[in-house]
Amino acid sequence: MTPSDLLYDFLRGWEGRDGQPALTAYLDSVNVLTIGFGHTRNVTAGDTCTADQAEEWLENDLNPTAVAMTAAIRVSASQQQFDAICSLAFNVGIGAIRGSTLLRKLNATDTDGAALQFTVWDMAGGQVVAGLEKRRIAEQQIFVNADYGGRP
Repeated sequence: MTPSDLLYDFLRGWEGRDGQPALTAYLDSVNVLTIGFGHTRNVTAGDTCTADQAEEWLENDLNPTAVAMTAAIRVSASQQQFDAICSLAFNVGIGAIRGSTLLRKLNATDTDGAALQFTVWDMAGGQVVAGLEKRRIAEQQIFVNADYGGRP
């Protein structure tokens, strides 16, 4: 599967600043240098980018997530379920989702149980983060109701 345009819009809202890319590198809530729309690879302090670069990075960064989740999801998933899982994996890492209870439940066709697992992923640095709580609820709404409106 491929990510929908709605997922890209959702990620721009969560990974950017008011829906716009961060054009200068900054430290995120767990002290990872980040730029654009959640781009973290090879970022150094003081880096800058253009809006076009941020869009390109978002697509390039999301593509391996989508490929990995396509391979990991062994049941028929809807576009909204796929998008929600890709958003989560984009944020917490592909490896974390591959071994997750959420994915095990989905692959066992327990979609209700899988939906409940989104809110488990609300911590960073050992602490519950309010923004992550909100994002996980928003991803859960995509998964269950195809509601992509939970952007900041």
